[in-house]
Amino acid sequence: MQNDNLKSYLNLHLIVFIWGFTAILGALITIQSDALVWFRMFFAGLFLALFIVATKKSFRVPLRSFFKLLFVGLLIALHWIFFFQAIKVSNVSITLSVFSLGAFFASLLEPLFYGRKVLWYEVFFGLIIIAGLALIMQVEVNYINGMLFALASIVLGVLFTLSNGKLIAKHDPAVISFYEFVAGVFFISIYLLYQGVFTADFFTLTTKNWVLILVLASVCTAYAFTASVKVMQKLTPYTVMLTTNLEPVYGIVLAYFILGGKEKMSFEFYVGAVIIVLTVLLNGVIKHYQKAKIKE
Repeated sequence: MQNDNLKSYLNLHLIVFIWGFTAILGALITIQSDALVWFRMFFAGLFLALFIVATKKSFRVPLRSFFKLLFVGLLIALHWIFFFQAIKVSNVSITLSVFSLGAFFASLLEPLFYGRKVLWYEVFFGLIIIAGLALIMQVEVNYINGMLFALASIVLGVLFTLSNGKLIAKHDPAVISFYEFVAGVFFISIYLLYQGVFTADFFTLTTKNWVLILVLASVCTAYAFTASVKVMQKLTPYTVMLTTNLEPVYGIVLAYFILGGKEKMSFEFYVGAVIIVLTVLLNGVIKHYQKAKIKE
């Protein structure tokens, strides 16, 4: 049992590492953000459909849930479009440093979704995080547009995560994601048709872009998702939450060594990023002990 938990913990770090690598792929793929997300969701949906068929799961969902999944799929599509756009107008390091605010924003929005009170330490941590973000914005003013896109992506990400939290309680996670990816492809397709860019040229990509998109859709999306669900069955939510908060750290380190150049930021940037990441981790630790006290 202990070996199984260790294996699951190592697998979780691999998954988080893969998620961190997603941002690197976003920087390396040289097509527009909306087209990138269309291809990601299309192929990820295809891979998940094969997974569902192979595991003999049912595609059936109630009509009411189906319409909710359509809406969440739109949120996911917009979340990813803003995420990749943030990377393209700034860089991976800026995007992921701001992206680390996601867990904290989720803790603030949870009361609206689940009807609990806002905790005092969440407000306190919020002020510290704002200070860390202000430090980054002060020294990296050239990347302000990237920060704004990243913030928009975070809000959309938190909204779809909280919405999914209720849907997953009633339906299979793989089936939910399949319909959400299909919905995302549908809505982006409408937008691309309206823009007049959904033509044969849309599918004319370089070999490098095709390879990176397939890696993004298969390894970083479909595989990472199904593997994370399996890991969560073995580990506590606390362990999962703390480990996934390391995604920005992995991503920033990878960007520094793989992309170099504009990923090398000022000293003040790294100070601000460390403040944000440590505050998010500390918030998770305190939440864990608060829940442990309540159970006692």
